Amino acid sequence: MYEERKDIRNLAIIAHVDHGKTTLVDAMLWQSGIFREHQRVQERVMDNIDLEREKGITIMAKNTALFYSNVKLNIVDTPGHADFGGEVERTLKMVDGVMLLVDASEGPLPQTRFVLRKSLEHDLPAIVVINKIDRPDARISEVINEVYDLFIDLDAREDQIEFPIVYTNAKLGLAKRHLEDEAKDLRPLFDAILERIPPPEFDPRQNLQLLITNIDYSDYIGRLGIGRISNGAIRQGELVSVCKADGSLERIKVTQLCVYDGLKRTEVKEASAGDIIALAGSSDITIGETVADAEHPHPLPALKIDEPTLAMIFSANQSGFAGKEGRYVTSRHLKERLDKELLKNVSLRVESTPSTDAYRVIGRGELQMAILLEMMRRESYEVEVSKPEIVSKTIDGRQMEPMEMLLVDCPEEFIGVVTQKIGSRKGKMLKMINHGSGRVRLEFRVPARGLIGFRSEFLTDTKGTGIMNHLFDGYDEWQGDIPTRLTGALVADRPGRATSYALNNLQDRGELFVRPGDPVYEGMIVGENSRSVDLSVNVTKEKKLTNMRASTADEAVRLIPYREMGLERALEFIKEDELVEITPQSIRLRKKPGARKFVKEES
Repeated sequence: MYEERKDIRNLAIIAHVDHGKTTLVDAMLWQSGIFREHQRVQERVMDNIDLEREKGITIMAKNTALFYSNVKLNIVDTPGHADFGGEVERTLKMVDGVMLLVDASEGPLPQTRFVLRKSLEHDLPAIVVINKIDRPDARISEVINEVYDLFIDLDAREDQIEFPIVYTNAKLGLAKRHLEDEAKDLRPLFDAILERIPPPEFDPRQNLQLLITNIDYSDYIGRLGIGRISNGAIRQGELVSVCKADGSLERIKVTQLCVYDGLKRTEVKEASAGDIIALAGSSDITIGETVADAEHPHPLPALKIDEPTLAMIFSANQSGFAGKEGRYVTSRHLKERLDKELLKNVSLRVESTPSTDAYRVIGRGELQMAILLEMMRRESYEVEVSKPEIVSKTIDGRQMEPMEMLLVDCPEEFIGVVTQKIGSRKGKMLKMINHGSGRVRLEFRVPARGLIGFRSEFLTDTKGTGIMNHLFDGYDEWQGDIPTRLTGALVADRPGRATSYALNNLQDRGELFVRPGDPVYEGMIVGENSRSVDLSVNVTKEKKLTNMRASTADEAVRLIPYREMGLERALEFIKEDELVEITPQSIRLRKKPGARKFVKEES
């Protein structure tokens, strides 16, 4: 016989990227009285990682808690991008319901489908929140119909489709149950949570069961395991068993026990079923393990995570500038950092390679890999990475490859060029929607490898006005060869510093990636050749000095602006025989050592 804890609600906020999840959590925290009246708090307070604030996306799932009508609301802010799906999947193990946030103009997008499908699989009731209702291009009634269509498309049961709808303006902290109502604050949203999200249930006859779904670290008390207590109670100082993935048991003493209160953790002596807690006491507790009763341990089912679909080779930097800009430069440092990432990132896998300096890292997508590399770079690591490649499977003797559902939103005049480019990458159009606003929405099914390097090309073709989102859509038979980058590279043939004179002479060859004064080394890619071959060039050449005075017109050097290669752009650009060198100060491209002999000399 199950019992309920009426004083708690556990819910996750799920949405597509940039639909306003974190802004809404900000407003909920303010209106619940968590912050003092004149307390200085930064915007998007839940995005506490620098990279999250810069990119405007949530990367790591985070917990917070607030009180409304004497009920504690444990809220988890989840990432909206499918590349961080591992965060979403384990978060849903902690909650009893979800708040689905949808933009009043954009409507449900691919990542909305991804996170909603996961929550329906976990049988979680939903509240639909239509956000940004103040947008001039809001199309609220159409978006609501699209949400209903999405629920039906995902085979939701009748009781799951009967969800309450709340209309919000997260930036101003306003909510209403009906469009004609006057909005004053977020009370209608809080009331809907208490009505729709069920209180946590537990079996009073069962001993302690707590599934670890997140890991944190404190400089004072060490490693912290975070999760929700499914059954039983836990007390500070007591002995408990940790049920490991391999079936073994570890006895630990709970040295500290904390619950969430606003954005901080508060130490408590005891916590019981329904509470989301953080506990210290084990130096190697990890995600997916169960903390159970010391004498009668019963582990909970392990976390089920979707398989990763994209692989890259990470290796210690061996370029001409290796060791000059970073603090952690050896393969031992690289291995330690990847092992540390595996402890908290359940959707990532690391495999050894024949080379002792390189590791094969398998993840969800280019964005997840780029975020990991950017974090390592900021932590002063030097690393080289290969071109991303997809992870195929053999099923019943047939080679299968991962497919993606691609959703494109662009102005009408670019339909032709976008369709042609995606067609050449083996994509098939499934749907075209024209709302009559001058923009169209196109839906394609395309091989995952066809999207590698497509984003920058797509933005160029649509003159920066296009929006694209994609989502893993199962496996299909190998779709055949897909053309990669058709242009070659301009490769430096000697070390030195780039000069204006040399770059000026090379401008006609293609687009340059370096500026005058930039240091270069032999084998470094300094530009994109306009032809299909790789070309060996001298970018350090200086003008010969003579005693003849040249005219002013001859001396003037006018260089076309160079192309600065950011991390994501560099990963999209490289071919199979090229590498991206990543250091705390620079991102450079270079040829693999064995590929140098195939580079033609400049004529």
